[in-house]
Amino acid sequence: MASILRSPQALQLTLALIKPDAVAHPLILEAVHQQILSNKFLIVRMRELLWRKEDCQSFYREHEDSVVSASREIAAFFPDFSEQRWYEEEEPQLRCGPVCYSPEGGVHYVAGTGDLGPA
Repeated sequence: MASILRSPQALQLTLALIKPDAVAHPLILEAVHQQILSNKFLIVRMRELLWRKEDCQSFYREHEDSVVSASREIAAFFPDFSEQRWYEEEEPQLRCGPVCYSPEGGVHYVAGTGDLGPA
């Protein structure tokens, strides 16, 4: 697993949702995953879940294209994730690198720590 050196520019959190059509086809899902990695995005959390139609409707009803909305959406998908802690502790380490990707955990982590990401 190769390590990536990052730039000193601050990182931003982005929530990526992969819809059921892509997840239903392993080859399409892998292609989407590889596209994310090849565009040098760091994956800091990953979760698979199955939502009812009502959950999806509620989520998209509240969706706005804003930082506040993104924070709310990240919290909905990762309730144990602390955005403030991430910006204070994890972001500087990931930004300055080097960073490795764990195919087993599906996330990036700081090289040399052996930490494959949050449990």
